[in-house]
Amino acid sequence: MIDTATLGTATRIAADSLGWLHRQHEQGRGRLPADATADLSDPDNAYKPLGECAMAASLVLRELVAGTRETQWARELLDFGWRELRGGDLLYERQLRNQLITDPLETYGPFVRAGYRHQRLDELLSDLAELRSMRAVEMFQNRKLAVANARRLVGLDDRPDWGALADATWLGAGPEPWAIDWDAGYNATHTVFHLTDWGARPTELPPAMRDYLRDWLPVWIDIWSEVGHWDLVGELLAVDACLPEPTCDGRAWQLLAAVQRADGLLPRDTEPVTEDPDLAFKDHEHTAVVAVVAGTLTVARALGAEGTGRATR
Repeated sequence: MIDTATLGTATRIAADSLGWLHRQHEQGRGRLPADATADLSDPDNAYKPLGECAMAASLVLRELVAGTRETQWARELLDFGWRELRGGDLLYERQLRNQLITDPLETYGPFVRAGYRHQRLDELLSDLAELRSMRAVEMFQNRKLAVANARRLVGLDDRPDWGALADATWLGAGPEPWAIDWDAGYNATHTVFHLTDWGARPTELPPAMRDYLRDWLPVWIDIWSEVGHWDLVGELLAVDACLPEPTCDGRAWQLLAAVQRADGLLPRDTEPVTEDPDLAFKDHEHTAVVAVVAGTLTVARALGAEGTGRATR
């Protein structure tokens, strides 16, 4: 069970990270290029981060454990992202022009969780879901889980074989725990996130995966804490909050608190933080998103809250 001190630390880290993200967007950072089209010459530049920020904000609204101020920040971040996506039109156009890509669906999912809908995109996704071609798109195994969970969020659930999808992942193989590297670590975290819908369904983790993580997740958290890769530490702490019985590693939360700056920026690693505010935002935005997710889910589990999905516009 999480102790009071760790609960307070997780709450503060999440709130300060959310506040930092909110201020960055108020200052005009995180926008799509003014001339952006549905083809998106560099999807990882602003488009992907918009979706990640929306995902974190949607969880703040889903869990209902944040304060009034933080809840308002989360809603405003979602409104910002939805405006940048032109009320969903950009997602619709991108999906219409590129029927086999999955990122419009994956980006749309968190917005749907928070009450945003786009009728033409809903209709298009429903039509595409019937195509054999869409079901045969080749991708990494944890990405297949991401698409399955996005379909579940949007309402396109076709009852996939979650067990088979889980077994096909690196984590599902019960790998040698010492063989984990940076890529495998991120892939493992997202396997858990999508299987549990970011902690809303902790009991749906396969028993073998649950037992494996119970044994080795604390070790991995220690390892990545020791090398100071705070972004991955945050992701692993979020995984902990997705387990049926979280371990709530108070030491790791204290380390994150120690490196978080007064303005809320949480460094991704031990490299010096640039004084260029635009570059600092690009370098550390993802870590802030991770901290919001990890803190929100940890607090929700500690307080016995469950994802309600009641957030509406």
